[in-house]
Order: sequence, then structure tokens, then C-alpha cells
Amino acid sequence: MPHTPDRRRSLRPLTLAAAGALLASVALPQLTPDASAATTLRGYADARGARIGAAVADGPLRTEPAYTTVLNREFNSVTAENAMKWDALEPSRNSYNWAAADRLVNHAAANNQGVRGHTLVWHNQNPSWLANGNFSASELNTILKKHIDTTLGRYRGKIYAWDVVNEAFNEDGSLRNSLWQSKLGSGYIANALRWAHAADPNAKLYINDYNIEADNAKSDGLYNLARQLLAQGVPLHGIGFQAHFVVGQLPSSMKANLKRFSDLGLEVSITELDVRIPLPASSAELAQQSTDYKTATENCLGVPRCAGVTVWGLTDKYSWVPGTFNGYGAALPYNESYGAKPAYQGLSDGLNPQA
Repeated sequence: MPHTPDRRRSLRPLTLAAAGALLASVALPQLTPDASAATTLRGYADARGARIGAAVADGPLRTEPAYTTVLNREFNSVTAENAMKWDALEPSRNSYNWAAADRLVNHAAANNQGVRGHTLVWHNQNPSWLANGNFSASELNTILKKHIDTTLGRYRGKIYAWDVVNEAFNEDGSLRNSLWQSKLGSGYIANALRWAHAADPNAKLYINDYNIEADNAKSDGLYNLARQLLAQGVPLHGIGFQAHFVVGQLPSSMKANLKRFSDLGLEVSITELDVRIPLPASSAELAQQSTDYKTATENCLGVPRCAGVTVWGLTDKYSWVPGTFNGYGAALPYNESYGAKPAYQGLSDGLNPQA
């Protein structure tokens, strides 16, 4: 969902007591270079046959060894934070820039990581030529099909799942009046899924959205659409629950809500997990954040057909949260210096059934 902002904020250092508690509960990664792979996030996930993923920014992937060290050690799946969005891939019509997306796919292949594709059809981060093109319905339909054919054709067999349609719903459960909905009608969703399946028959195809973790009007709208698509034989394979949470506010109905989608025969995945905290974060809030990460992970993995959990970034250094939610931050498992926070332990415990 989110775009990585340019604006960054430094977090207030932990108090001495909080730092001591943190060190007692979870080792900093730079202090454990010889840690057994079995005790990493990906080790626990591999043991369960699940994905533990991270959204990856192209800049630090290219330039920061600490970033890639954590990424490769802890995660068996990656998602392009921005590099596979339409404005990044085709900034000018018929002129493609695959460099950043290729870099991530190649990095993943070299480090035995799966790739989730994100995202094909969205109302946001479209190139200006598309957003302002005033195309007819017929032209827009052709453009969309070409985008799907071209993108999935390039990465056919290299991406295990795609967020085909992203954020199609309003909070009241109605379909968002996006460029696609207003010009093409709701049929664009089924068409996008069918075209994606034809382009890469082995990829799992998802509808992805936010604020659908609870049993509410928005998730009801998506649930009803999913049932309709499945009844029509449309190749919908999974639902992505973005899971952008505020500390201490995970919905109590989350697990039951994921299960009702799973009961349709669909995969369910947490696709963009982060837990934002009002700054400066207190030690109590960091502890609650750890619990939230554990609970969210358990909520998914406790449901049949949960494919796994992806966090929306590695480190607070590159989180989208401070630039989008004024006064909030500290949302990810690693701090700005790549030290593991209590949230890391919560995520680890959620993945480890023996914890």
C-alpha cells in the first residue's frame, strides 16, 4: 500500500532501564553473527512451511550492507515496496524501467527468497500519463491488460504471489470510485485476475486491502465480492490483509475474520504489517508492540491456509509511518541502527509454536 516517504525522523533513545530490558529479551543482530539459522525468523517460518516477508526499498538494498544482512538472515520472502508499482515500471507510456524490480527479483533468487508482486491495479502511484490520460473505457481496458501481460510475462515463474487488485474498497464496503471503477465498472477486478492467471498460471493471485482485519463493513464488502468471484470461476486465490495497526489496537475479531475468508478456500496472508506508536515510544508501548506483533502473527498462522506474514519494512530508519501519520513512528521490528526491538521477539514468538 504505502509509498516510502523522503522525510525521516530520528527516534528518541531508549532509557537505560528500557535498553537493559530490551537486551535481556532479545539479542541485537550484530552481537550474534553465529546464531543458528533455526532461531531466526526465517528458520521458524521455514519449519512451519510459512512465509515471513519484508517490504524492500531499493536504495538500502543497493547501498547498506546492514540492511541486506538482516534481510537475508531473517526473511524468506520479499515484496517490492515501490519498485513494481506502475509509476516505477512505466513512467512514460511504452517506456519501461525494470532495473529496481529486476534487482529485487535477482537478489531474492540469490538468497533463496520468494517474491510477492505488489501491485498491478491500484488507484494510487499511477504514472501521470495514465492518471491524466482521459482514456476511453476501451483504451483503458487495453492499457490495463497490456500492463498485466507485460509485467507478469517478464517475471513469469519468478513471483509466487501477486497483489493483483489493491485497495478497491471504501470503508463502508462499497467499491472505491477509482479510475478503474469509474471507467470500467466492477468487472475490472475479475478481468484483471483472469488476465494475470493467463499470464502466469502458477502465481497465487490476491486482492489486498487495509482496515479489513476486523469483521466490519469493509471486510464484509470484500467477503461478498470474493464469494461472487469464486462462484463465477474467477481465479482468485488469496486475500491480503495489510495490517497497518496502532499499538494496542488489534481488533479482537481478527482471527475469526481471517478464518471466514479461509473457509471459502482462499489463502490468507498478512501483507504489510506494522504497528505504529506515538512518539516518543515508551518502554511500555514497545512491550505492547511486541505483544501485538505476536498476536497478529498467531492470528494468521492459527487459521487454515495462512500463507504467512510480511512486515512493511525492516527498520524504523526507512518506515513510511512518520511521513504519513504525524507524531507516530517506531513501527517496525528493528530500530534505526538495525538493533532488534522487543517487536522482533514478539514476531519470533508468533512464528515459533514452542515459544
